[in-house]
Amino acid sequence: MEKDKQNPEEQNQDSPQASSLVQKIQQLGQSNVAQAPESNIHVLSIIGQIEGHVQLPPQNKTTKYEHLIPQIIAIEQNPKIEGLLVILNTVGGDVEAGLALSEMIASISKPTVSIVLGGGHSIGVPIAVSTDYSYIAPTATMTIHPIRLTGLVIGVPQTFEYLDKMQERVIQFVMNHSNISEQKFKELMFEKGNLTRDIGTNVVGTDAVEYGLIDQIGGVKEAMAKLNEMIEATQEGEDLVQ
Repeated sequence: MEKDKQNPEEQNQDSPQASSLVQKIQQLGQSNVAQAPESNIHVLSIIGQIEGHVQLPPQNKTTKYEHLIPQIIAIEQNPKIEGLLVILNTVGGDVEAGLALSEMIASISKPTVSIVLGGGHSIGVPIAVSTDYSYIAPTATMTIHPIRLTGLVIGVPQTFEYLDKMQERVIQFVMNHSNISEQKFKELMFEKGNLTRDIGTNVVGTDAVEYGLIDQIGGVKEAMAKLNEMIEATQEGEDLVQ
């Protein structure tokens, strides 16, 4: 029997180029996407809500920590990657997942720079300060508040002690990786009257730098320049050792 001849339009749709074009339009809303050149810097985006041990609803824009952990390990192992740029625009999320990512970024041997664009709220604060140097956009904000639980909570002293210990871990991490004092950080965390339904403080970019939480005001240009400067300094140090 004679095989049915395929319509030329169907052939075009089935071609790799056509399917790639459709994917670009579906994912990015445009057909022509700027391609980054081969670079020695890896960009790690932490966007939306940080998803931890519990899967969030599909309509939530999330960053899954199980996706980032292998990436961070690969960054450390890959000799072609000489620096890491962490871009944050997050509302926070799972405390333990966020703290795990913070510890991993802080323990990378290569130069790291973070930049807070839009917002770096809640558990996004430790991630923002986990790098060697941090930037924040002038209009970006960081919400500092105590740890909260959602869902069923057992009202016993042990629950409070558990929350207190977890909160202390976050506070100590921020103290060790930024220039803010513990007294000031706790003052911002337990401030009343700044947030509508919670205690805490919404810190704008310039205030975050003034308090010592973030190193400097800046954007992508400043962050890239600083990271390249740190990479050059690291390479010069290695040449001196050799």
